Amino acid sequence: MISLLNLQSDKVKYDPNHLFDILIKRLRLKNDAALAKMLDVAPPVISKIRHLRLPIGASLMITMHEISGLTIKELRALMGDKRETFRITDSQLKPSLAKSRPKTKERTVSQQY
Repeated sequence: MISLLNLQSDKVKYDPNHLFDILIKRLRLKNDAALAKMLDVAPPVISKIRHLRLPIGASLMITMHEISGLTIKELRALMGDKRETFRITDSQLKPSLAKSRPKTKERTVSQQY
């Protein structure tokens, strides 16, 4: 199995290339196009992630987990993601009431009485 001890140092930085390279070796694939086919994404998606123009989304991480047998924690460690937890603020969970309420003529008429 993959040793995570070497990946936990402070010197490790976010690098999805390392994750893709490990997956290609583990799955015995030839190149990024074969990896893209296994992950059921278009090849440009792999290229954009490698060039840091696109983040690795949750659905892609789950697919990588399913095809490789690696845990999500191991996949995150391979790409240099050292966060223990993800924090979501209330504003990310709930849209503001002002934005979610559509203004209609009926509401303004009923508020006049």
